[in-house]
Amino acid sequence: MTELSIQTIIRGLPEHCRNIFIGYSGGIDSHVLLHLCASQAEIKDKLVAVHIHHGLQQAADAWETHCRQQSQNLAVDFKMIKVDATAKVGESPEEAARNARYAALQGLLQPGDVLLLGQHREDQMETLLLQLLRGSGIQGLGAMPVSMVFGQGLMLRPLLNIAKQEIQQYAGQHGLQWVDDPSNQSSDFDRNYLRNQVIPLLKQRWPAADKTVARAAQHCANAAQLLNEWAEQSLSEMLDPLDRSLPIDQWSQFSEQRRYWLLRQWLQLFGLKPPSLAILQTIIDQVVHAKIDANPEVRIQGHYIRKYRQKLFCLDSEHLRKETDVKQWAAQEMELRMSNGYILKLLEAPSGIDKRLWHAQNVTVACRRGGEKIKLFGREGHHCLKKLYQEAGIPPWERDIRPLIYLNGRLAAVADLWIDEWAWSRQGDCYCLSWQP
Repeated sequence: MTELSIQTIIRGLPEHCRNIFIGYSGGIDSHVLLHLCASQAEIKDKLVAVHIHHGLQQAADAWETHCRQQSQNLAVDFKMIKVDATAKVGESPEEAARNARYAALQGLLQPGDVLLLGQHREDQMETLLLQLLRGSGIQGLGAMPVSMVFGQGLMLRPLLNIAKQEIQQYAGQHGLQWVDDPSNQSSDFDRNYLRNQVIPLLKQRWPAADKTVARAAQHCANAAQLLNEWAEQSLSEMLDPLDRSLPIDQWSQFSEQRRYWLLRQWLQLFGLKPPSLAILQTIIDQVVHAKIDANPEVRIQGHYIRKYRQKLFCLDSEHLRKETDVKQWAAQEMELRMSNGYILKLLEAPSGIDKRLWHAQNVTVACRRGGEKIKLFGREGHHCLKKLYQEAGIPPWERDIRPLIYLNGRLAAVADLWIDEWAWSRQGDCYCLSWQP
């Protein structure tokens, strides 16, 4: 009895869905998925067939027309998104197209939305073999998950345990029409080479290879999940909740292999792709083991890994840009956006800068230029910001980007840290400042 039925789809859906988007290329896999979903009355009004127009093939416009017509035939809403799939330096054409496609789909999903993709068991086999040949670790060998958080919604691959043959049989039984991408026949691409040359040979010897390899991928995924759960718990007990810095002394207590896993999982908290073992070793050699008086850094995926006072920091390079211009803060505005992605906000507080003083002054914001001093309430004399930063343990890279607030040209506050005595009030009805990415 076939496993391919609408129940294959329904049982994986969350109880409450807002929109159900289907990645619809027009090929046999996505068309079978769309046809299956359109046959179910309870979800049909939520369906949207989404076609990504890469513009890489001469027939791309004709494929869009076909997909639009098929969607209309099934009475399903249709959406087309054009993307720029031009490969960047270091990207393969396959990778560029996939990244462009996934970025477009990711931006589409809102909370409560679900994206369905038509990958099947042989796709899973191809993915595991590719990861194996690239020397991937256990996470990579887990291949594609059936379900994962995607953008603000959820991505599901409901056909991942279904054989390609079943999909072909379904399409034949229902007289479906689909498009074939001629580039799939070219073995110049790694995945196509596996699909066209290697996997048919493997299945001659091991007919159930797609099933057993997919099972192995699931075992790897399960093992990776257990390790991730351990790492998540361990990191939650170690990390600073404000900046998510990693304390080196605590991290060093673990065995070597656990340190590698923790470091990899820590980097993923910042949205980085799992780094290679060579990159992890570079971070350990050049940053973790750097001398106390050094200021080491390693750049990875648009982020800097730095060390300060025996803590590791992962910093978005965009957030390290120093504001070069003086910014005007309009009196009626409760927040000010900086060009490096940080936001200054006014918060009502019982002590801080008196609201009347704030609204009676010309408020400007600038970054430190050097030599600034401030007088703190309850402390004698004026103090250089440089010394105050050192006392407070503010990392060096923050000292130059943390904004200073001036009232009528006079230094009144340092972001969310200090307010000068002359502007400080404890009379209630005041503002304090928040500064966050």
